[in-house]
Amino acid sequence: MQLRFGDYSLDAARRELKHRDALVAVEPQVFDLLLYLVHNRDRVVSKDDVLEAVWSGRIVSESTLTSRINAARRAIGDSGAQQDMIRTVARKGFRFVAPVSEPGQGIAARKQVRPATALRQEIQFCRAGDGTRIAYASVGDGPPLVKAANWLNHLEYDWESPIWKHFFTAMAADHRLIRYDARGNGLSDWDVRDFSFEAFVDDLECVIEASGVERLALLGISQGCAVSIAYAVRHPERLTHLVLYGGYARGWCRQGSPEFDSQIAALETLMRQGWGRKNPAFRQLFTTAFMPDATAEQMQWFNELQRRTASPDNAANLLRSVTAFDVDDLLARVKVPTLVLHCRGDSVQPFDEGRRLAAGIPGARFVALEGRNHLMLEDEPAWARFLDEVRAFLRTAESPAPAARD
Repeated sequence: MQLRFGDYSLDAARRELKHRDALVAVEPQVFDLLLYLVHNRDRVVSKDDVLEAVWSGRIVSESTLTSRINAARRAIGDSGAQQDMIRTVARKGFRFVAPVSEPGQGIAARKQVRPATALRQEIQFCRAGDGTRIAYASVGDGPPLVKAANWLNHLEYDWESPIWKHFFTAMAADHRLIRYDARGNGLSDWDVRDFSFEAFVDDLECVIEASGVERLALLGISQGCAVSIAYAVRHPERLTHLVLYGGYARGWCRQGSPEFDSQIAALETLMRQGWGRKNPAFRQLFTTAFMPDATAEQMQWFNELQRRTASPDNAANLLRSVTAFDVDDLLARVKVPTLVLHCRGDSVQPFDEGRRLAAGIPGARFVALEGRNHLMLEDEPAWARFLDEVRAFLRTAESPAPAARD
């Protein structure tokens, strides 16, 4: 369904904003806000209404709400001074005032559309081969997209956090998004001893089998890329597409720098002693590396997320394991259509490691993103480019399923 106003059109199904025929880059949360205002243009919506619809009732600062309203205005050629389309009603809220046409649609259809952030996930459990309980969640409708676990996940906290929520709601808008907490963190079992690479691949296999999907697209982020590559080589007949972001074939301890071993050993010792403390000073080292351009609020969320997601020993064990991953010899055996994306200034995984992935996988397409954050935040240009590239790639026709391997 398209909503037209002035020279702009808003496509709720495709989640696209266009100016005449040109796509306008807009962050998912800003898109949800704009969509909500347009659908409710027959009334003034209060700030509480907006917070409930777009942020699922989560408390956000006045400045955050104002910045999103301003971003929505900029996206459609409006401004706070003009207010030709989005009007601020003093002490009441906001109203979309520009004339809107809905070709072929009535009021009943308009009321059925919900912002992506109104989605609710369903959490379930499965058991890996060694009996470890793995928590996984499913949300959204459409072709299945499975996200492999990465550094410290938590199905509930991630879903509400300003670090991940824009990412998950954008993916779930077009797909049935399935994600999980790997062993040792989040809602999965913490009392585990096996943190081997094979165990992480087994966790992914367990979740895919439990979800009941036959063919799927697979998304790997950071260390999840290595796990996804192993799965793609073992089960090419199950995959339609493979997307790898911010990843590596060789962990830090396999990248040819001898000093990494001593640095990892030192980090392990510090993690076992200081990880679980309420003072985030040590965890801030990781937060700053992962998101050097984050706001104070985003850093605070990530600091707390890390503390809640894993025990000190598990965090250290996970670090030791993922820094030793090495799937270099598997790259040439990937037969699935693959898209590799990496930020040029990524301070966690070097840009060259992303290029190495793409160069080693036959036929892989490589996209260089501008930015320094290992985890892409909603307000940075790299996020809009990432979303455009991934959506376009996942819309391409899937290749025929390879023959099942013996």
